[in-house]
Amino acid sequence: MASGYGYSGGRSRCFTYWQEFSKCYAQTDNPRECRPQSEDYLECLHHPKEVARAKAVQDEFIRQAEASAREGQKSADILAGGVIVGLGLIQRNAGKD
Repeated sequence: MASGYGYSGGRSRCFTYWQEFSKCYAQTDNPRECRPQSEDYLECLHHPKEVARAKAVQDEFIRQAEASAREGQKSADILAGGVIVGLGLIQRNAGKD
């Protein structure tokens, strides 16, 4: 990844984060000062915070579905009607069903 070339031959998606981190690391006497740049680069590569957030959203959905099931609704109806589609970051066409 640090070579700067992606799979398609252009810049890789995380190369700018790598450049920021390597610039900071080269200019500092204390490497701990580059922790934010390092975390940004690793997040770009592996997405651990994004995965953790998606898991938290899914866990909350399951918890609410189980709570609704205790109130008398059928769990199959809850899960069929409330499938996690996304976080609302991508707008879908309202006309499609």
